Amino acid sequence: MSWVSTRTYYECINRLVQRRAEPMASAPLLIESLDFRRLHGLHLMDEWNRAAQVLGESARALEGAGATAIAIGANSMHKVYDEVAAQVDIPIIHIAECVGRKMKEAGVTNAALIGTRNVMTETFYRQRLVAHGIDLLPPDMENVEQLDHIIYGELMLGKATRDAQRTLKTMITRKEQDGAQAIVLACTELELLVDVDANVLPIFDSTRIHCEAAVDWVMGDG
Repeated sequence: MSWVSTRTYYECINRLVQRRAEPMASAPLLIESLDFRRLHGLHLMDEWNRAAQVLGESARALEGAGATAIAIGANSMHKVYDEVAAQVDIPIIHIAECVGRKMKEAGVTNAALIGTRNVMTETFYRQRLVAHGIDLLPPDMENVEQLDHIIYGELMLGKATRDAQRTLKTMITRKEQDGAQAIVLACTELELLVDVDANVLPIFDSTRIHCEAAVDWVMGDG
């Protein structure tokens, strides 16, 4: 939901449409770019209730403008998915459901989840993957602290440092040693640091998978 994430979604969706249709094709999209100052670092229930209200207003505005489906470009904000979905009559494509289906199709049954604090430690995201038969390694709280610093202190400002790249590479290597079959990148900005196509473990990039599901809808395959 940061501008970095919005940029990534826009480029990824359009490149996929271009690849699946023709070189001059582009995706018909409505984009609601929200002020992320109001929506990051939420802890208290009142703050999450306010986030649900903000996203609900946005979803209703998109529906009113003619959208036929919605994608929330943030893993963390799926904590309020049910509250937002209840405010519109069009489907909202759930990012964790898309990831879970993709992992099930690939035959993955064990993985490590890497993302923001609430994604890694709370149930709203994890239980969606578990429902698809994915056994998730428990969160490492040292990793949680490091990732929060990298995500909120660097990536959401558009910074991708070599130190952060090395930190993620070390985390993934350790998850392999802990027995993970795969890694779920459950933060839309982490693709700035991780080579999704060349790593020691298969990487399920939530952003790319979510974009593929959005393109399926656009192309009439969803």
